[in-house]
Amino acid sequence: MSLSHLTLDGVKAQAKGLRRALGANGYEIAHGRALELVAQQYGFRDWNTLHARVGNAPPVPIHVGQQITGRYLGKPFKGDVIAVRSLGDDSKFALTLHFDRPIDVVEFDNFSNFRSRVSVVVDREGRTAEKTSNGEPHMALDTAVAIS
Repeated sequence: MSLSHLTLDGVKAQAKGLRRALGANGYEIAHGRALELVAQQYGFRDWNTLHARVGNAPPVPIHVGQQITGRYLGKPFKGDVIAVRSLGDDSKFALTLHFDRPIDVVEFDNFSNFRSRVSVVVDREGRTAEKTSNGEPHMALDTAVAIS
């Protein structure tokens, strides 16, 4: 199970929300119990096990819902991350992006092919290994949001 989307702050917020929802329905539980229940939802034995796993994991530099900018096939884009998955040792990430405006991926005047959603694998610099015929990466995220 990939836990790359989990953060300690996010899990703690889930526990607070669980406590609040149960309390509104007449079921009062301690914050520690809420943490244990959230940990079990993610398949961990207890809160300490989840904390050790998530707390020691490298931070995920890009997250679902984040808006990013860059260049795809040499054309500027702005879009939303709709999926992200760490690959192996966290040196590469599989991203699925939805562009705010479709990008024409064809260079010919008489033909067009617009894409609004793409899936790519980028390194920690936010660049794909695949390159266009002019040697540029298929995708290059702007340095302000590049994976680091």
